[in-house]
Amino acid sequence: MRRLLAAAAAGAAVSALAQAPVPAPAASSPAPTPACPRAADVAAADLYGLWRAEFQGLWDGATLLIERHPRYAQSFSGAINRNGVRGPIAGDIEQGELTLEESADGVRIAATWLGDVVEGSCGREIRGTWRPEGGAAERGFVLRKR
Repeated sequence: MRRLLAAAAAGAAVSALAQAPVPAPAASSPAPTPACPRAADVAAADLYGLWRAEFQGLWDGATLLIERHPRYAQSFSGAINRNGVRGPIAGDIEQGELTLEESADGVRIAATWLGDVVEGSCGREIRGTWRPEGGAAERGFVLRKR
């Protein structure tokens, strides 16, 4: 009889637990999500990482690695890779306007990129004009962060 009562009591306890509201888990702070900066608020640090460049009228694009500039905190530097041919880059961004210089030999400027951060892209897309030195035709470009 005691076993029967113990089993009935255990069953009643389980039934009561099943009907009781489940307490909410302890509140923990969710991981902060980075804010989406306005185009004018994008800083050099927001550009760090890999980017893919596409040029108007060209099949070949380029990959850019943008990193912190070793001397100037408000600027960036890095490298461009065009089908295995690499060269250094350096530039800055101010009020959403990008200025980037590309070199083939690390000494002379081979091309200048002037562009604007696309509003609403959270600093992940830039559009503008690529101007090679030496009189070659300028081309529109799109940079997208990977």
